[in-house]
Amino acid sequence: MRHVTVTVTAPDLTPDAAYRRICDFGRYPELTDTVRNVVVHPPRADGSTVSEWTVSFRDGLMRWTERDVFHEQELTLSFEQLSGDFETFEGSWRCEVAGGGTLVTFEAAFDLGMPTLAAILDPVAESTLRSNVEWILRGLLGAVTAELAGAAHD
Repeated sequence: MRHVTVTVTAPDLTPDAAYRRICDFGRYPELTDTVRNVVVHPPRADGSTVSEWTVSFRDGLMRWTERDVFHEQELTLSFEQLSGDFETFEGSWRCEVAGGGTLVTFEAAFDLGMPTLAAILDPVAESTLRSNVEWILRGLLGAVTAELAGAAHD
């Protein structure tokens, strides 16, 4: 399984403001061309939501449905794919104080479910996911500074 971490600093936003923007999935298509469509269903009894995503991915589209769990007190949210183009896709977003702004960290683990092509496809998917998240964060948060983070796989 591949792991991707994207960390950016948003110097002009508080952690609360950044978290609210990240949690507003329905606005993503307005703010970045990377996200084509997001349908957010009403909250479930446990407070989680289900969202359906269509995202530009290289020369095509990736589609999936995920369960989103919001942890407002900790300014984090976690997600887990329920169905879609990935075999496995799960991760989290975290917002925390960084100087006068906010450090935002996106972490995800994914498996495309094609073991015979993993050596070829996984690095491409990893790079594309990292780029897409950076574009999304620029659209959501404005001027951000990307931090260098390594990638790993199992």
